[in-house]
Amino acid sequence: MSQRIGGGRGSFFAALLLVLIALWLPSASARQTSPSLAREDPTRLLFVRGDDGTEHAVRNADDWARRRAHILANLQRVMGHLPDDSRRVPLDVKVLEEVRTPAYVRRKISYAPEAGDRVPAYLLIPNGLKRAAPAMLCLHQTTALGKDEPVGLGGRPSLHYAHELALRGYVCLVPDYPSLGEYRYDLTRTDDVYVSGSMKAIWNNLRAVDLLESLTEVDRRRIGCIGHSLGGHNALFTALFDRRLRAVITSCGFSNFHDDTVANWTGPRYMPRLRDVYGNDPQKIPFDFHELIAAIAPRALFVCAPLHDSNFKVQGVRHVVDRARKVYELLGAGQRLKVVYPDAPHDFPDEVRRQAYEWLGRQLR
Repeated sequence: MSQRIGGGRGSFFAALLLVLIALWLPSASARQTSPSLAREDPTRLLFVRGDDGTEHAVRNADDWARRRAHILANLQRVMGHLPDDSRRVPLDVKVLEEVRTPAYVRRKISYAPEAGDRVPAYLLIPNGLKRAAPAMLCLHQTTALGKDEPVGLGGRPSLHYAHELALRGYVCLVPDYPSLGEYRYDLTRTDDVYVSGSMKAIWNNLRAVDLLESLTEVDRRRIGCIGHSLGGHNALFTALFDRRLRAVITSCGFSNFHDDTVANWTGPRYMPRLRDVYGNDPQKIPFDFHELIAAIAPRALFVCAPLHDSNFKVQGVRHVVDRARKVYELLGAGQRLKVVYPDAPHDFPDEVRRQAYEWLGRQLR
């Protein structure tokens, strides 16, 4: 914000006051949201504090936009700041290998998310495209295979969703998560801008969406994201900061901090500040997952939450969804939140994937 300051002493202090107030206003851009904005109790989802510190009910989209900005600010207190655009560099995409399959071309590539770093990835482009196609950012679970599993080069067939989506005509980009697959990224480094592996992955994924948008084969108005387990919450986190993602599919990706074990989220691959700053105490952590799910609204979200998931307790998922659904309904988007509870373990069952793909086709048509 630029502020013209007049000549008198009184006008100087008045202008200074306006600038200070403006610094507390929530920004519409996630990249400009300051963590100092965090003020609400996470359990009071449909309440927001105004500039004067008083709390009032969230009644409309404008109220929710303010509350959403505070949620992202709280999240950044734990994950660290989302980098600004000064870290963007040319993507410098390099094709390392190309394999032609009966249904699509699979290219092993790497791209530069920022100076001094390269992300290994696969790019799947369906054969015979006659027009720009929808695209999906496909994020893998915690596995040494990394990106190989979603493209069908190993691992569980139930997690070959990039391969399956390419068969359905989607352009798919499948990056390695930092420290997994072929991505030799040291998450313990202390000389970097990132204080969490989660935020580093978010930044890499934002650049992946940049890459998808740059392709002539992609309809940039129809881009979504899918992931299982690590990929499930990685997809959610990315969608929070990138509104270009119109639809998100998350499988086995979350619960809430009161029903989950917070310590599971504190490794360098995730958010160490949960332990180091907030003592793994759900009462002190400035956000919870019902806020994050709600902050994706009104965009489309499909949730697969198996009844016997040993990683994320289903009762926690139900608590999250029940609270977040109120925001979807407030924004007139209740039909865009789809939740399936299969009688299954920590997996992405065949029938649920089929439902998810059919749902996705309706969202990105």
